[in-house]
Amino acid sequence: MENKEFKAESKRLLDLMINSIYTNKEIFLRELISNGSDAIDKLYFRSLTDKNLKVNKDDLKIKVDIDKENKNLIITDNGCGMTEEELDVNLGTIAKSGSLAFKEENEKNEDIDIIGQFGVGFYSAFMVSDLVTVKSKAVGSDKAYRWQSSGIEGYKIEPCEKEDIGTKIIIHIKEDTEDEKYSEYLNDYKIQEIIRKYSNYIRYPIEMDIEKSRKKADSEEYEKYTETTVINSMTPLWKRDKKEIKEEEYNQFYSEKFYDFEKPLKVIHSSVEGQYKYDSLLFIPKNLPWDFYNKEYKKGLQLYANGVLIMDKCEELVPDCFSFVKGLVDSDDLSLNISREMLQQDRQLRVIAKNIENKIKSELESILNNNRDEYEKFFENFGLQLKFGAYNDYGVNKDKLKDLLLFYSSTEKKLVTLKEYVSRMKEGQTSIYYACGESIDKVDMLPQVEAFKEKEYEVLYLTDNIDEFVLTILMQYEEKKFANVSSENIELEDENEKEKIEKINEENKDMFALMREAINLEVENVRFTHRLKKHPVCLSSEGVISASMEKTLNAMESNQGAKAKMVLEINENHEIANKIKTLYDNDKEALKKYAKVLYAEARLIEGLPIENPTEISNLICDFLAK
Repeated sequence: MENKEFKAESKRLLDLMINSIYTNKEIFLRELISNGSDAIDKLYFRSLTDKNLKVNKDDLKIKVDIDKENKNLIITDNGCGMTEEELDVNLGTIAKSGSLAFKEENEKNEDIDIIGQFGVGFYSAFMVSDLVTVKSKAVGSDKAYRWQSSGIEGYKIEPCEKEDIGTKIIIHIKEDTEDEKYSEYLNDYKIQEIIRKYSNYIRYPIEMDIEKSRKKADSEEYEKYTETTVINSMTPLWKRDKKEIKEEEYNQFYSEKFYDFEKPLKVIHSSVEGQYKYDSLLFIPKNLPWDFYNKEYKKGLQLYANGVLIMDKCEELVPDCFSFVKGLVDSDDLSLNISREMLQQDRQLRVIAKNIENKIKSELESILNNNRDEYEKFFENFGLQLKFGAYNDYGVNKDKLKDLLLFYSSTEKKLVTLKEYVSRMKEGQTSIYYACGESIDKVDMLPQVEAFKEKEYEVLYLTDNIDEFVLTILMQYEEKKFANVSSENIELEDENEKEKIEKINEENKDMFALMREAINLEVENVRFTHRLKKHPVCLSSEGVISASMEKTLNAMESNQGAKAKMVLEINENHEIANKIKTLYDNDKEALKKYAKVLYAEARLIEGLPIENPTEISNLICDFLAK
């Protein structure tokens, strides 16, 4: 029989599909198995309305065989089969799908569940095959036909012998090349792996003849034998009733699917009926994945369409702030494109993703409110990601995440929420106070913190580089603004004290000008303060960039030389104040040296580097020697 040619546009589409659309060649088997499942679905559905068609559901199956000698991979189903005309229409015209037409004809019947609706998945076989043969016998027909093609050159259809109804697809595997090892698709273990990865939840058994070994009777020797084995599990865990699933089953599924051998902190199993119908099974890990902050780490949930794996990492399903969440989503409503690897419309995905985000947030709030110890362990691992989530994209998600954030409290001596801080603020207190440092101990020893602790104000200790940026983007919480205790405009003095210190500073402005000049105008101002108790000096900041922000910004690769506007504050009640006044009157050169040392001391307290450590060391040694 003469070859029939594909239409010109079909040739171009076939060439494009093989070379461009599919990024992962192994999915060809997913497509062929899905087509077989469709054919069985159609046969079973027809049997429900055609009394003359007797079908035993338990006999319906898909068989995968490997013929290594002839380099053939064979996929057989006992579904409805195809007539000569259907072979010509469905396989001869790319993007003409019998499954889609069947679904459209019966779209009012909710029991129909067809996977293959795109008419091109079949041609993915040509990614790994140089010859595809399809033998098919339609239900109700006594004739069988063979469709055969080696690719874009065309195809032919002719009668053939086939006893049973259904379809057998024989794909001849290509020769290996330097870039591709096609022979792996003739390996039993590889084929089983692909089936379990993509088609594990096809509702019909997928069988293979597996070679096994056993001891011979009354002998220590082993003999090989072949056993027909069902490869797929058929029923997804997420499709089962939650009430019937044991915790051990969830834990085992999580371990096997996501390679984490510690049970998850939380399992979130949902079945949603609404604008879009979908099932989701999510897991919040107990510990940070080892590669979480590796640039190779890729977030995302597995995406299934009616039990068939479409994407292993669908990034759109989970926001960055919850990128540690593992799991899957299975929907019957997805509008897929011809490769089934991408979505034609993202509206469905956006709706599902928004629901999932809200669900994760709700579950985390539940843990926070009902199991505080467990949440604090979680936050120790994943709190940084929540903080980044609140700060990123100009704080678009800050209101969603602010109640999930924890910070160390100077009064409670433990992690607290912003809500908890506000609930116990002192009468008349208008700001939420915080201080920054490398560790809790270092923050606790900051000179600026001392005065707040003495007046029994609660201070949040920020030790992560991102912390102050998060509070800056939040701006306020329950109408209470955030205030850095190191900010120059934070005042704990009453009006009398304020007026007194302003008068003293005015009287000594010339001395401060000399000291500022001595340290090369590194600070915006030098002045006395009453905010310090025992400590002689500190640095306060003006403007939006604090000392801690300066450190963080300048540690980044994109260091742009950010600089905080600093004020050198000297404790007016410390004996050092009298010393510098005396030096100003009697030895201005010595005062300049003192200014450099005091400034260096203040920078050290803030954890900032000293640009001239040798000079400072020599000055200190000179003072000690006198």
